[in-house]
Amino acid sequence: MLIDTHCHLTHERYEGDVGEVLSRARAAGVGVTVAVASDLGDAARIRQLQEEVSQNTELDPEDEDEKEAPSKGGLYRTAGVHPHHAGSAPGDLETRLLEELSQTPAPVAVGECGLDFYYDLASPRDQYRVFQTHLDVAARTGLPVVVHCRDAEDEMAGYVREAGESGVEGVLHCFPGDLDLMETALEAGWLVSFTGLVTFSSFQGVEAVRAVPSDRYMLETDGPYMAPVPHRGRRNEPGYVPFIRDRVAELRSESPSVVEAETTRTARRFFRLSH
Repeated sequence: MLIDTHCHLTHERYEGDVGEVLSRARAAGVGVTVAVASDLGDAARIRQLQEEVSQNTELDPEDEDEKEAPSKGGLYRTAGVHPHHAGSAPGDLETRLLEELSQTPAPVAVGECGLDFYYDLASPRDQYRVFQTHLDVAARTGLPVVVHCRDAEDEMAGYVREAGESGVEGVLHCFPGDLDLMETALEAGWLVSFTGLVTFSSFQGVEAVRAVPSDRYMLETDGPYMAPVPHRGRRNEPGYVPFIRDRVAELRSESPSVVEAETTRTARRFFRLSH
């Protein structure tokens, strides 16, 4: 079984066919999807989506683990504020975030949070403040963080080191391949995850894919963005994880089954999945 560790299922591009998207994912061998929030309102929408998916998912009466899983039909969620929305984050973000984390089914991670200096959508000051709040909440709750980083590698390295020293676990999602940042993340006990970028001819992170230890990386679609070859240019979805798995396996000179087993094991441990 594969796990899509990062997908934005409440994005408008999925409106009207989320059920079909998840059915295709299961048919492709992707049994679990982690729906990642972009802001607090999005976290609540994902919670509602979990309920809808649960009502339309038939559980195997013999599968005790599935009945006990807080996943609502193989769908897990996170709660957090993307750096693009840092400027509109509430002043009482920590309180609001802790409140959302207390809802049922509970999120399995804090985020998506982080730093993005590529787009001028929030000031660095707001991004620093909001990101630090997420790291503080992660330290307080013991949950891992899902982290976005673009054009902020030097600044991110400092946060990762400090978070690692405080015992916070995290993943640098959609990792493009910066070896210095990856080394910092690994030293802090963090993970990286790879998307459909690995299938692009322009991908610059081949060395990182080959160098990362087998138990320190995961796979994700980041849907609806960055669909892998041969679906590039279309809407991405969880059922395309096998294309990412196969390309990672090729780059690492490993079998797809080995990559699948190792990344699934790592994702289950990182998110503490019972499914």
